[in-house]
This record gives sequence, structure tokens and C-alpha cells, in this order.
Amino acid sequence: MKNSEIKALSGEELTERLNSERLNMQNLRFAHAISPLENPMKVRETKRLIARLKTEARRREIEANS
Repeated sequence: MKNSEIKALSGEELTERLNSERLNMQNLRFAHAISPLENPMKVRETKRLIARLKTEARRREIEANS
């Protein structure tokens, strides 16, 4: 997901996507603990996507308070 796509999301969609990605990250970590993942870079990509989503959420929060 690109930053432009993240910025286009509404506040509710952003929260939903963040929660689903956190759940996805939890599942990836669990699966990787049991047996190695076919694509271990997926863990890194998911972590970075979560960070991008959190950054956008924080940016909107600061914007709203200003």
C-alpha cells in the first residue's frame, strides 16, 4: 500500500486497516515461530505498513488539535 493510498483513506478506514494489519502481523509471527515462512520479508513489509498507518493516524490527530 502506497502512502498516497493511505492518505486517501478515511479515519474509520484507517483504523480498520491498522487493526487488520496488526492481526495479520500477529498471525505471521505465530506462523513463523511454528515453521519458517516461505517469504520472511512479508514480516518486514507488514511492520513497515503498520508504521505508515500509525504515522498517518498521528498526523491527522495533530492536525485536528491544531
